[in-house]
Amino acid sequence: MLYSNIIRPILFNLPAEIAHNITMKQLEFLQQSALGRGVIRYLGGEVKSSPINVMGLQFKHPVGLAAGLDKDAMAIRGLFELGFSHIEVGTLTPRPQPGNEKPRLFRLKKDEALINRMGFNNHGSLAASNRLIKRDPSWGIVGGNIGRNKMTDNENAVDDYLISMNHLRASVDYFTVNISSPNTPGLRDLQHKKALNNLLSAVFEENKKSDTPRPLAVKISPDLSKEEIQSISRLAVECGFSGIIGTNTTIGRDSLKTKTNKVKKAGLGGLSGKPLNGRSTDVVQWIKEAVDDSVAIIGVGGVFTAQDVIDKRNAGADLVQIYTGFVYNGPSMIHDIQEAWRP
Repeated sequence: MLYSNIIRPILFNLPAEIAHNITMKQLEFLQQSALGRGVIRYLGGEVKSSPINVMGLQFKHPVGLAAGLDKDAMAIRGLFELGFSHIEVGTLTPRPQPGNEKPRLFRLKKDEALINRMGFNNHGSLAASNRLIKRDPSWGIVGGNIGRNKMTDNENAVDDYLISMNHLRASVDYFTVNISSPNTPGLRDLQHKKALNNLLSAVFEENKKSDTPRPLAVKISPDLSKEEIQSISRLAVECGFSGIIGTNTTIGRDSLKTKTNKVKKAGLGGLSGKPLNGRSTDVVQWIKEAVDDSVAIIGVGGVFTAQDVIDKRNAGADLVQIYTGFVYNGPSMIHDIQEAWRP
């Protein structure tokens, strides 16, 4: 009630990226003291533990935070205090970059959706690693979502992923290879079979060199056909990956309630939120059909309610991640949807 009646109306009167930055700054501030952390826990409510082992890692429960909210690992402790079992930071690139021109984040309130074309704005994977290395592992699981810099062409993209892996290997619990953001030109071309095989194989071999190799996941697009999604899923298994995340944001704009002129004004970018829910659940099911239990499946896209969680689980998801639902529903939703997964 506090979020929906007071906090959200204030934030939603601000431009979306400014509201996001204020929220993250507040979490970053509050996480620094016991009193502040108590305030955060009050906002989130009690989230009970129901441990689950996925990708060889022990998660407190199945509900985590998708990449994109805390790109630079600035508010990790605060986000764990809200009740997330795992947090995916990033997308991180080896070199810092400012991202695309502003404005680049837009709300479609009637659809409970967001359009973003952030463009992997981040301080670089080394800076994030230096923050994360100080965390207490008991807080929860952290995933490092990695991508290539905008100015790196796809012929040299593998190097970017490997550099970020080496920056982060001691400070994250698993890696996610992001090949599916629509906001970095040409990135989705890495989903083509030959390029993808080269990338995933190189990431696997580099990871294997470590004394403590991390589980590997790949994040795929919802805009591919069923056959393409299943082909990528099988390839990920062949390359030794432990997980597949379905899905990233979509470039589709079908069946939106928001007026067409407002959608056009927002422009290009990835759409997330409720309109993506059905498609992302379908993708989870297609992945499950292709690979069965040979890898873990993480369902992302349009998760707002307990029923959405149940649908993702029934389709084959082992974990779920939220982002846009969290923006619209607030921190209490972690407790609400996590309860749906409990036996």
